[in-house]
Amino acid sequence: MARRPTIKDVALAAGVSPTTVDRALNGRSIVSDETMRKIADAAHRVGYHGKGIFQGKLDNPAPELRFGFVLLKKSQQFYQDYASHIERAISERHDYRITADIRYSSSQSPAEFSELLTDLGRTCNAIACGAVNDPRLNRVVQDLKGNGVPVVSMLNDFAQGIRRHYIGLNNMKVGRIAGWMITKTVHSPGKLAIFVGGNRWHGHDLREVGYRSFVRESNRGFTVLDTLVNLETRQVTYEATLDLLHRHPDLRGIYVAGGGMEGAIAALREVHETPQVALVVNEITVESRAALLDGYVTMVISTPLRELCQDAIEMMIQSTVEEDDGVSGQKFLEPRIVLPESL
Repeated sequence: MARRPTIKDVALAAGVSPTTVDRALNGRSIVSDETMRKIADAAHRVGYHGKGIFQGKLDNPAPELRFGFVLLKKSQQFYQDYASHIERAISERHDYRITADIRYSSSQSPAEFSELLTDLGRTCNAIACGAVNDPRLNRVVQDLKGNGVPVVSMLNDFAQGIRRHYIGLNNMKVGRIAGWMITKTVHSPGKLAIFVGGNRWHGHDLREVGYRSFVRESNRGFTVLDTLVNLETRQVTYEATLDLLHRHPDLRGIYVAGGGMEGAIAALREVHETPQVALVVNEITVESRAALLDGYVTMVISTPLRELCQDAIEMMIQSTVEEDDGVSGQKFLEPRIVLPESL
């Protein structure tokens, strides 16, 4: 009795690996048309019993979609991880052939965001973006919506009432978590500080409100100083933290509500040989992890990037294939709380 051809036989005849044939057969990831054609031809030649499946995938390929993404600082580890999770989430979708166009805003100005969104809107089916809040962006998102290109806001909820969905953290809750940690772990009343990236980040405003409200409600003798704007940069945060430590000997805690935490960590290490000030920051990076272990960071509030990207891709697909019912949605993800003992 003749031996029944196997996947290995098809792979050998097609000049590809058995893993590639398995992916083509089971749809575990997208295989190019050229490779699929080689596999289908090889399956016919060797008489593989599932040859019709390969031909069917050629005749009825998964629908193609092109998604645009606008992230922030390309050199920062968080946004590098962010981009990797976007690409991974797309690779895990087998029902659509999705291409990602990932762009980065360097200046974070409304004009640059507008330009990036407009350019992506010319070629993409949907866009996901974390941008500042500005009337100019509202108009851009409205124009994109009119042209059938839905926009999903990620992490910072901009263009509210116009964008299709928001996905990210509950930023008011995040601010309250930071306030809880500092007021519960610091036992001597004194001054507390907060850094925000800028006045156009709605998410940072909400974190500040949550932080201040919890500290006020705790009624434990803490005073929150005037909010400091650090433009999410290391150097500005470093210099401002040194100034805080010089002017306020009773400084007990700092919350960096956006980027720039590296500057606060560096300043605290420079001034205090051992940790003296509670510091709460966002996102796990090489520097925040090291500062957690050394005690210079008390807690990290981290975004679940894998879940964020998977859900955002699903939202973009649904926004593309389903008719817009005029209802803007939002989904809050649970933040990941990272403490020294978590590492």
